[in-house]
Parts: sequence; structure tokens; C-alpha cells
Amino acid sequence: MIYIGTAGWTIPARAAAHFPGGGAHLEQYARQFPGVKINSTFYRDHKPSTFERWAASVPDSCRFSIKISRTITHEQRLVDVGHLLEMFMLQATCPGEKLRVILVQLPPSLSYDNIVAGAFLNSLRQHYAGLVAIEPRHASWFTTSVAQLLTDCGIFRVGAYPAVVPEAGISGADPNLLYLLLHGSPRVYNSRYSDQALESAASTLLNADRRGADAWCVLDNTAGGAAATDAVRLQSLLWRELSKSASRPKF
Repeated sequence: MIYIGTAGWTIPARAAAHFPGGGAHLEQYARQFPGVKINSTFYRDHKPSTFERWAASVPDSCRFSIKISRTITHEQRLVDVGHLLEMFMLQATCPGEKLRVILVQLPPSLSYDNIVAGAFLNSLRQHYAGLVAIEPRHASWFTTSVAQLLTDCGIFRVGAYPAVVPEAGISGADPNLLYLLLHGSPRVYNSRYSDQALESAASTLLNADRRGADAWCVLDNTAGGAAATDAVRLQSLLWRELSKSASRPKF
């Protein structure tokens, strides 16, 4: 399955034509895109009923990527967060099968510490056995020893653009998951992507799908309203490539 989507489900005026029909914004969004990164969980807690309502409002094929709380990653900086992880997962798992990936985004200032990272990842795995993608943003996380720790814990590294170091643009190689986060370039969170950049993303997604992975691409250049239109363009590029092949993955 290939999941194309954006960070959140705001529909800017420039993209409204791609989201016909009535209903709440999430309902309109989910008729166009099969995946969405839920950002609000990073900033605040939600009632279980909120997640359940969201899950009920989207098609059966739609899946959520839920971003872990900043209290865990940015305030506690992964230290002594077992209880916080437990509380977070009690909320995040409320959508049931609509939850597909937990996203852990680390602060740029958080350097790698083997003891802290190992304890956090093991605790995370005790509370959640499903797919987890992590986006480290400090250069110290991009070593072979860190890659091995993530592999041992079954945690998959995000491929993020723009990349803080060259390795950051490469999603951890695994047959189960590819997760691309396109933050906007050259202006992070603002700039739209070129056709060439989206063609590269489409090729990467198709290759991952062919090896049997869940292939995610989340457009996060939402500040200037480019994410929704870039996601539509990426879908069109994928359909163009798929039209050349007898094998057509779902997305």
C-alpha cells in the first residue's frame, strides 16, 4: 500500500478544487488521500472519543500516522518517559486498525546517547508493537551503531527532506516500511517541490511497494499551503508511472 498525504488535513483555498463534496475537512481530505499525519497529538492530549470520531469519518482504506507528544520528545528529551508513553498509547491506539504508524520526531538539539536512546526505544516497544518511524535531527544519530539499535528494536528511520546530513534523506532499509517526510525546500515548511523532486519521491515509493513495504510520503510544507497541491501532483506522477506497468499498488 502507498500512503500519500499531508501533515494535518487543512485544505487551503488554492487546493479546494481537488476536494469536492461536502462534510468536514477530514472527510473531504480522506476522499483524496489515503494517509494523514496527525500533528495535533504533538501539542496536546485528545479524548479517546476524538480519535474514534476521526476514524469513523474516513474510508476503510485510510490510515493515520500519529505524532508522539512533545512532552516525551522535546520536554523530557526521552528520559523517564515510561508513564508518559503508556498514557499516550492509550489515546493513540483508539482508532484501532486506522492507526498505522507512530511517528517520533526528535528535537534538532537532541544528540544521541546510547543509554537514553536504548531505554526509550525499549520502553516504547513495551507499550506499542506496531510500526514506528523515528526522525532524528542531530547528526550524531546517523551512525552504523545507531542504525543497528533501531533495527534491533524494529524502529524505522524516516527519510526527511531537506536532510540535516546526507544519510538523513535515506529511510532505513527494511522490507516493512518506507516513510518519507518532505518538509519543503529551500524554505522549510513553505516551498513547493519541483517536478524532479516529486518524481524522485514517486520512484522511491514504487520501489518500496514492489518489495512489499508500507510506503508513506507525507508533505509537510503546509505553512505556505503547498502541501496539498504537492501531494496531488505526487499522486498524478505515481499514476503516470503505474500506467506503464501491469502491477498497480493501491493508494
